[in-house]
Amino acid sequence: MSKRKIAVVITARPSYSRVKTVLQAIQKHPELELQLIVAASALLDRYGSAVNYIEKDGFEIHAKVFNVLEGENLTAAAKTTGIGILELSTVFDNLKPDVVVTVADRFETMATAISASYMNIPLAHIQGGEVTGNIDEKVRHAITKLSDYHFVASESARERVIKLGEDVSFVFNTGCPSIDLAYEVAKLKDLNFDPYQKYGGVGAEPDLSKGYLVVMQHPVTTEYQDSRKHIEETLLAINELNVPTLWFWPNVDAGADGTSNGIRSFREKNKLKKVHFFKNMEGEDFLVLLNNSIGLIGNSSVGIRECAFLGVPVINIGSRQNRRDRGTNVIDVDYNKAQIIEAVQIITEKGKSATSAVYGGGKAGIEIADLLAKLPLQFHKTIMY
Repeated sequence: MSKRKIAVVITARPSYSRVKTVLQAIQKHPELELQLIVAASALLDRYGSAVNYIEKDGFEIHAKVFNVLEGENLTAAAKTTGIGILELSTVFDNLKPDVVVTVADRFETMATAISASYMNIPLAHIQGGEVTGNIDEKVRHAITKLSDYHFVASESARERVIKLGEDVSFVFNTGCPSIDLAYEVAKLKDLNFDPYQKYGGVGAEPDLSKGYLVVMQHPVTTEYQDSRKHIEETLLAINELNVPTLWFWPNVDAGADGTSNGIRSFREKNKLKKVHFFKNMEGEDFLVLLNNSIGLIGNSSVGIRECAFLGVPVINIGSRQNRRDRGTNVIDVDYNKAQIIEAVQIITEKGKSATSAVYGGGKAGIEIADLLAKLPLQFHKTIMY
């Protein structure tokens, strides 16, 4: 019996860490053949070139799709999606997968879902059913309706997908595959690498031995005109706190130019003696870095997911993660310097939070691979309710 061919599309640096253990489990499964497709910003150096880490981890890449249109605005995002449909359709036609797997909710993932659906290829969606405060929510629910199989990360997400009319027989709460990585990282006690030596970056190299903050703040696509103003409040807070800080570059989203330009302009006018900037980092190293930090500041979903499992305190800024399931590790603040500073003082005094398994317990990759091997192949469905 021939192996079932599973095409997984990685379109951005966060998507790789979200799905790495799924790739590993597919690769090891005796009944599955992995077809790995890397596309969009995952290929671009300015966003950390996640493809380098994918290749370093030993995965064979079957196709690369260069489809990001420069501009980092709403028009560029829409056109990038269109180019992705054109290019991915050709890739799918060449590879002829039995199932296509798409991850999460970024605009590039819409291209994957549309291409697979129109080509009658069964589509599996990881991390559907969640709610947030930006355009990703529309994209995520649209991909849910295009998908045949749903591997959700929490029970409330499962219930929401079923309410959207999906067949309960094909909706599975597997937990989030990124928690698989956090599960292993939780066993480590200390920062076991030198981030400056291993990843370079730019800026000061403050001593991390007495504690440090991590910042990862992305633009909000529905508020992209204000992205520079938003990031400036965070920069002002970090500058005033004067605590060792490791800052990560934003995703390629509408408004990313405003975020990036705000950072560059602030760096030119202020010395930021205790801040170092990175483009990207291997998923496990990033989690080790977070696990040994005072806490995370920004609006990344890693603060809601992995940090909940690890008990890492998080200062969540603005609306990007609105309504998402969360543990007790999160303090919500506005784009406001004073609120950010006050929250940092709270988490510094309080220390680690209680751990939470709201997004799973660390076995998602294996469970998803097993489901991909045994689920009946289907690309047509009817609304159940």
